[in-house]
Amino acid sequence: MNSPRITFGDKVRIKPASVTDAMGVAGQTGIVYGGTTPSVTKVEVIGDISDDHAIAVKVEGRAESLWFAENLLEFIDHQPGTTMSIADRRFTRDEHGEWHEAEQN
Repeated sequence: MNSPRITFGDKVRIKPASVTDAMGVAGQTGIVYGGTTPSVTKVEVIGDISDDHAIAVKVEGRAESLWFAENLLEFIDHQPGTTMSIADRRFTRDEHGEWHEAEQN
């Protein structure tokens, strides 16, 4: 079975590897805040990025997000029940990773 592509709002675990062990983040969990193309944005990425895609993860206990190669991240879940608001619109995430807009009163 294939793992789902890691996207905004997902909960992930950082896989053990020499680079993540050295940084002290191997095995920690975090929330995905976005993705980028490092060749364009020039962000510093942890791990080797063969597909020019990096994922920002907010790791518990750290002030800043860290950028990882996707192969260093293990998908945990889509955090069903997570809510977000954009302007006056409110969205809730389901167990499949889909965002649904709440009805306005």
